[in-house]
Amino acid sequence: MRARRPPLIDLFAGCGGLSLGLEQAGFEPVFVNELNADAMESYLLNREDVLPGLRSPRSHVHDILDVTQKPGELAALANRLRREHGEIGLVAGGPPCQGYSGIGHRRTFSELAKLDIPSNHLYREMAKFVDAIQPRAFLFENVRGLLSSRWFAGGEKGEIFRDVRAAFNKIGQRRGSRGYNIGWALVHARHYGVPQNRPRVLMAGVRDDIAFKSTSKTGDGLIPDPTLMGPDLVDLLGDLIDPNWVMGGATSTYCSSATNDVQRWLRSTPDGKVAKRGSPLTEMEYSRHSDIVAEKFRHMLANGGEIPDHFKTKKFAQRLLPERWDSDGPSITATSLPDDYVHFSQPRVLTVREWARLQMFPDHYRFAGKRTTGGRRRAGDPSQNDWSREVPKYTQIGNAVPVELARVVGEHLRDLIS
Repeated sequence: MRARRPPLIDLFAGCGGLSLGLEQAGFEPVFVNELNADAMESYLLNREDVLPGLRSPRSHVHDILDVTQKPGELAALANRLRREHGEIGLVAGGPPCQGYSGIGHRRTFSELAKLDIPSNHLYREMAKFVDAIQPRAFLFENVRGLLSSRWFAGGEKGEIFRDVRAAFNKIGQRRGSRGYNIGWALVHARHYGVPQNRPRVLMAGVRDDIAFKSTSKTGDGLIPDPTLMGPDLVDLLGDLIDPNWVMGGATSTYCSSATNDVQRWLRSTPDGKVAKRGSPLTEMEYSRHSDIVAEKFRHMLANGGEIPDHFKTKKFAQRLLPERWDSDGPSITATSLPDDYVHFSQPRVLTVREWARLQMFPDHYRFAGKRTTGGRRRAGDPSQNDWSREVPKYTQIGNAVPVELARVVGEHLRDLIS
């Protein structure tokens, strides 16, 4: 008989990077929330064979406010989940961070105070959800900018994170509920086997009736200590290189065999088999760059990443990815679009599959929706009170929690609450 896996609830789940890592650590999703339809479809698409019940309207909800802001709805959900799944092991989530991220706010929300951005208050809904569900533990994840963000231009540095901590520290004041022992830390994904620097704020809580022992020195013992440095890009992506690639074309099968452990891990199917040379490969469509962009990329490849003045733009500065990191390890962060980086050996940006590998998604993982989109469609138009956003594949991946970071954190939390 299979051992029972601790039930997991994933809020603001995106395409499922956090969940996937937590699943690899032994948790089993029983309820999921994600506002964007394409991201939710990516999440469900990859779990319909092993967890078909998540497709049920009883097991997922798009808008968390439909649960937390309707009288009696949250209490009824908490009672039903406990009745059907027993005690919930973990509630995890990363409320949308566009308003906390310096880049995201600067590009699309510069005319607004952060207090005016609706998504910036969703941490309260997560805290309310945790208080009602009373899981053995919770995990909150967000961007580094949260630590220094102000509600207003003249506000106090760090006041938003102060309010976030206060909301979770208040859990347990409701009659019949318990509080949590809480710790937090700023971690860098590169120290947890991820091929990105990617600093993230992690805050974890273990219910105060659960005795736990931890050898970790990070986040009051609730966040795992660093494990190992992320892999070099040539080791991560080398087996995906197609010497016959064509701009605007696609590669549909693996051109070579896996040559190292990280490639074998990412090429492993859910049943444990490793995809061989010639096996089907998805999401390897190549962007159709203009002649001038292709010329710029070729110059960068031939000159160590140098961009001549006549190729520079005011929008952003592209960077040539290195085959191998320097002694400090991974130094990039995958964003919502691939245009920031040029492949280390070919004059092009990364494919969706290569972008997904930066986040340690396995190659069998599928993504729903458009491949990419641009401008306001990715961020809405706050000046018109339009908060709707398209979330294409690149953005879904860039917004995700790195799978390997989630796995390491999940294993640590599972040990604490077992």
